Amino acid sequence: MHNRLATQSSPYLLQHCQQPVDWFSWCEEAFEEAAAKDKPIFLSIGYSTCHWCHVMAHESFEDQEIADILNNYFISVKVDREERPDIDSVYMPICQSFTGSGGWPMSIFMTAQQKPFFAGTYFPPVSRQGMIGFKELLLAIAKQWRERKSSLLATADQIIDAVRKEQQSADQNSYEDRIPDQTAWHLPAHAAHLFSQSFDAVRGGFGNAPKFPLAHNLVFLLLYAKLSNDQTAAHQALFTLKQMRKGGIFDQIGYGFSRYSTDAHYLVPHFEKMLYDNALLILAYAAAYKSSGDTFFLETAEQTADYIFREMTNDDGAFFSAQDADSEGEEGRYYTWSYEEIQRVLGAERGSTFCSHYGITKAGNFEGKNIPNLLQTDRPSIDSAFASELKRLYEYRKTRTSLHLDDKILTSWNALMICAMTVLYRVSGKPQYLTAAVHAQSFIEKRLTDGNLLYVSCRSNTRSVHGFLDDYAYDILALLSLYEVTGSCTYLERAKALCQEAMAQFGDKRGGYYLYGANNDALISRPKESYDGALPSGNSTLALCFVRLSQLTQDPLYTKAAEKQLVYLAKESAHYPAGYSVFLTALLFHTNPPEKITVVLSSEDTAQKVLPLLPLYADLTILEHETGSYKLLNGKTTYYVCKNHTCLPPVNTLE
Repeated sequence: MHNRLATQSSPYLLQHCQQPVDWFSWCEEAFEEAAAKDKPIFLSIGYSTCHWCHVMAHESFEDQEIADILNNYFISVKVDREERPDIDSVYMPICQSFTGSGGWPMSIFMTAQQKPFFAGTYFPPVSRQGMIGFKELLLAIAKQWRERKSSLLATADQIIDAVRKEQQSADQNSYEDRIPDQTAWHLPAHAAHLFSQSFDAVRGGFGNAPKFPLAHNLVFLLLYAKLSNDQTAAHQALFTLKQMRKGGIFDQIGYGFSRYSTDAHYLVPHFEKMLYDNALLILAYAAAYKSSGDTFFLETAEQTADYIFREMTNDDGAFFSAQDADSEGEEGRYYTWSYEEIQRVLGAERGSTFCSHYGITKAGNFEGKNIPNLLQTDRPSIDSAFASELKRLYEYRKTRTSLHLDDKILTSWNALMICAMTVLYRVSGKPQYLTAAVHAQSFIEKRLTDGNLLYVSCRSNTRSVHGFLDDYAYDILALLSLYEVTGSCTYLERAKALCQEAMAQFGDKRGGYYLYGANNDALISRPKESYDGALPSGNSTLALCFVRLSQLTQDPLYTKAAEKQLVYLAKESAHYPAGYSVFLTALLFHTNPPEKITVVLSSEDTAQKVLPLLPLYADLTILEHETGSYKLLNGKTTYYVCKNHTCLPPVNTLE
């Protein structure tokens, strides 16, 4: 038996299409039926690789008794947060106000007018360990709705009034025309100090468990270290990246990073793998390689890209969204090993050597099993000594029950991976990374755009809703990244067109940009996100786009937009700048423009050979032939460098 979700394309919604709950997707029909039948709405928000979403689905949504309660007393609406980040963004602060924290699955109880009156996350089916059971909660709310509905409606109105007052207060802030000079270094330096205070000098990372990668914070620290000669910031970023690669958060057998570490050592991950984490980490490891010269970081970036090509790329060159943590009903089962299993696959002698190197013991390091890791190895030799063993274990692991793959294509996350692939091409010179970036951008243009309008996602030839601010900001940055490594003005012109579309759709003349625009559904509030959490905010990313467009085009339109956006974000971030690392990166670009390097290639050189020799923090133009302004010196590849408003004489080497 199928419910209404059977017609949807979202993998998350389809996971719920055979449940006895009479689910609606987010649609007018649901709200109209709730109003007509005078029922409250139960809104459930999650995503397809969410472990606790699976648990609640199995325990409660597949239970006929609970389904009957939902069907009798509620209108149930299921939302994929990755396809509808606007809905998630509106209701998450409300969930946090009720529970003190947020997360998924998110459970919202609201009126037909979308006004919430109660919220939570995961609920067990029956009360246990101090947690109210979902069955009891549903019956209590249904009774309240029958007997004291006016009280619930009053609560809903109070919540909406509070949300709107907070939003109005934020929107009424006035902003100066330019950022104060003292802000240029005060905010980045303050952020670096905050990171330093929470740095774990023994295990890497910042703060206590759980530890999220937050690669954009590490990229900021590396750039700040370069520009300020802060060796402490550089050490913190590099040490953290090294520990993550050595730990179980990195899949030592098949490569790629899990979503976060549940412990402080980076040993035990939450095993799901997200496209966006791996994109941002490729960027961070590529930047770490250029910062340190240590090939350990480059090899890690390339191994992560290998994982993406093998398991997360479709036939058209687009990138899938995520791989699940669960198999056979158990989180991490696919990734963990027993000592004896390694011995059977590799043989006693090589198996023992492998186990010793990768921290695998008979007792185990995770619930009686083992997560391979290199945490006890001071300087691990990546793959070289165990290449054949790793290949055999990878092939053996593929015979296990396969992981669920969320195969929808998200515009925003694909754009992040395009940025990652262009940077990896830039530091390695290997053409497969540029090819991957070009193919993925081509997919976005063919399948996820209509003129200058973007869509959030597609799956099975079906596009979802119109794009949000993040989709535009990330794709503009991807296009600028492609322009920088190819020199093709097609990418630059496309970036400018999307930038102007984003300014028109999402802009607020008082400062900043809203998450959703005129082409999107109107919700009970209109968020304007600026904090850089697991993902960079659209506002921070757009600031970086404006700065780069200003520097690349010298167009006053983008210079003015950059200055206004930086001022807005400086105000937003003043209370805790460490939470706004992408804005700070944009600010550093703005106050310390990269040097401009024009390379004229001789017949003996190629872009692929030259790129790895060039600094990452530079605006590049690579010419395959001489021009009137740029000629070869001594018949050899020639570099023209301009920095600090001064152009230096042409040279044949960059030293």
